[in-house]
Amino acid sequence: MEKNNILNLINNSIKLKQKVLTTNVIEKIEKMADLIVHAIQNDNKLLLCGNGGSASDAEHLATELIVRLRPNINRRAIGAISLSVNTSTITACANEFDFDNIFKRSLEALGKKGDVLLCISTSGNSKNIIKALMQAKEMDITTCAFLGSNGGDMKNLSHCEYIVPSNETGRIQEVHIMLGHALMETIENKLIDDKSI
Repeated sequence: MEKNNILNLINNSIKLKQKVLTTNVIEKIEKMADLIVHAIQNDNKLLLCGNGGSASDAEHLATELIVRLRPNINRRAIGAISLSVNTSTITACANEFDFDNIFKRSLEALGKKGDVLLCISTSGNSKNIIKALMQAKEMDITTCAFLGSNGGDMKNLSHCEYIVPSNETGRIQEVHIMLGHALMETIENKLIDDKSI
């Protein structure tokens, strides 16, 4: 029985990734990469945020730019910050204000005009990410989003978004991290080609 469940899970993941290939995913990844590369080339940075597993994805992807993405490519560090890495800030903000402001407050402190904010949400309904998107708009920060399901309340709130065509949280997250790696490699390639890093 469990063997069949595991097999189904793997097959569903493969089918969803094949479905993603029939969408405008390449165009979206390239557009996001161009926006982020433009920011990096102008001495700005990438900020990322997400909740739960998506917070881990945000941290993971920031690390790929700060440290190294591929072992055969050595280059300077690229500016990227996950807004979920400081637990003291998150818990203090949740306690002093409310949880809905945890990313907004950090973005207000760390972001600047010309930066790019990448939001990751499987549901698209996270109030704290929506508030961060609103704060980014006020600060003239470009926004991108990886979403799932139908995009939720975050649909059409960013300059460029990709909505994974699924309602299964686990499968959406698997696609998000795959696309995140594709995005980071595309950013790195473009910066290397332009001799920016």
